[in-house]
Amino acid sequence: MAEKLKFGTDGWRGVIAEDYTFDNVRRASQGFASYMLSKGKKGAWIIVGYDKRFASENFAAAVAEVLAGNGLKVYLTDGPTPTPVIAYAVVDKKAAGAVNITASHNPPSDNGFKVRNETGGAIDPEGLKQIEAGIPDDVKDVKRKSYKEAEAAGEIVKFDAATPYIEHLTRDKLIDLGPIKDAGLTVMVDVMWGNGAGWFPRLLAGGKTKVIEIHNERNPSFPEMKRPEPIQPNIDVGLKATVDNKADVLIITDGDADRCGIGDENGKFINQLRVYALLAYYLLEVRGERGDIVKTLSTTNMLNKLGEIYGVPVHETGVGFKYVAPKMTETNALIGGEESGGYAFRGNVPERDGILAGLYMLDFMVKTGKKPTELLKDLFAKVGGEY
Repeated sequence: MAEKLKFGTDGWRGVIAEDYTFDNVRRASQGFASYMLSKGKKGAWIIVGYDKRFASENFAAAVAEVLAGNGLKVYLTDGPTPTPVIAYAVVDKKAAGAVNITASHNPPSDNGFKVRNETGGAIDPEGLKQIEAGIPDDVKDVKRKSYKEAEAAGEIVKFDAATPYIEHLTRDKLIDLGPIKDAGLTVMVDVMWGNGAGWFPRLLAGGKTKVIEIHNERNPSFPEMKRPEPIQPNIDVGLKATVDNKADVLIITDGDADRCGIGDENGKFINQLRVYALLAYYLLEVRGERGDIVKTLSTTNMLNKLGEIYGVPVHETGVGFKYVAPKMTETNALIGGEESGGYAFRGNVPERDGILAGLYMLDFMVKTGKKPTELLKDLFAKVGGEY
């Protein structure tokens, strides 16, 4: 009898060629397809995307075949795509959900099977149980349609997810890229061999600002780091490059670009709790926005202090973004985040977005004319001490 596949907050993860095999990916896909059919979604579109890990595009194609075999239609990304961009594609394409082949910041040996609902956000625990229950024990019970046949029938369609996401950033007034492009900054970006590659150069092209990107090739062994997680020692090469290139800031995105790390102009890492407080401070003070703040129990009390100062409610949740996203939706929160560098924002999908977080940090610098160390000093002065 085949092993049981367990779905956690972000779906299922496993070790490639050990338990993360084509057979098991197909079984998981059947569970997801059966769940969608139970919700009356026959004929609906599903977004399928993937990262730069070993064989991710092949696993994504296997998912697409199973979904097509179950009477669902598939929009398949035309290349490795950041998790927040896949999440936005669900909304943009009015899809019923998404499957994202990624293990985010896990070690190189792993891959994953992340599932999302029609909002682009996480499927609730009850839904995950239903997906698990629908996973067949035998891969022979998986329904499949060959990729070639499904593509010819228009049931698998490759698409560009990037352009609609970029249009969304400006159209929905999440960010004005013009001032950042014209600021003349030198921005170091470490994309950790992941899906963030090419994004900041594309978004900030055509002005005086210079973007220097490292670790932007495809290399599933993730050299020069233990894993694509934006913490030390994984980011030490990026921090040194920041100093060597006299850059104004270092922006780091993890393997699937849903998390963001920041290094200052001196090549020092700013921890995630301080980055979260800086982003909240930027939205409240510089942009003058108001709205609830959602934080996990393990994040910083600076957020509580900012809530008091600006008169906005602060909600504490359990540890993990699965608790943050529903509370953000419920309260129409301005910002939500967790201790591991994942931040989500009002006006965007209920998903962590490392690209938008990085852009907000740059906008903070441009609008104030200050470097990261100065912004931190301002934050500490505002909240009454260093945290």
